[in-house]
Amino acid sequence: MADEVNNEVGATTGAPEAEGRGPRRGRGGDRNRGERGGRGRRDDRRAQEDQGEELIEKLVHINRVSKTVKGGKRFGFAALVVVGDGKGRVGFGHGKAREVPEAISKATASAKKKMVRVPLKEGRTLHHDGRGHFGAGQVTVRSAPAGTGIIAGGPMRAVFESLGVADVVTKSVGTSNPYNMIRATFEALVEQTSPKSVAQRRGKKVADLLRRGGASAEVAQVEAEAIAE
Repeated sequence: MADEVNNEVGATTGAPEAEGRGPRRGRGGDRNRGERGGRGRRDDRRAQEDQGEELIEKLVHINRVSKTVKGGKRFGFAALVVVGDGKGRVGFGHGKAREVPEAISKATASAKKKMVRVPLKEGRTLHHDGRGHFGAGQVTVRSAPAGTGIIAGGPMRAVFESLGVADVVTKSVGTSNPYNMIRATFEALVEQTSPKSVAQRRGKKVADLLRRGGASAEVAQVEAEAIAE
């Protein structure tokens, strides 16, 4: 009789524990799966945001360097990349790594962080001429009429193609180092200003500035309305 009572007590006490463990494991598993699912959804949203902005990436130069160590030579790579959206924003960056793809990815990430906005005339050329200087490199950039194309070579062409410029004339003297040429080009682009920004800074209207160039009031008003930036 005592054995029967003990068996009944053990059965009744063991059942709630088993029933309790089951739901706890289920809740914990569901919670973990929910967290993993949440992180996945956040990663998907972040990936969609990155894919929403289409950027033009141009690989300008790759330099291979070597370091002599005890066991032999250790090679590394340095990449120079230009990134732009084709609508007036452009940036450059360089990265170093043991492998070429990693160096390019580092340079691309650096370029995206340092993008600058350059005002464009009619969305195709520069507003005015400019000069840039860095190290031994000197560059000159000039606006051009429609149909001229990009008259530039080497690293400078990559900058204007990424920027979205369709007509420009450039000249580079002093050096062929791509790093110095890129920096000199950006120095010339940063100094670009638009009539709209100049008018706001001086507290005037764009038409007033254009009339000082000799244009009539009607022509100046039409040209001022055509200037979008």
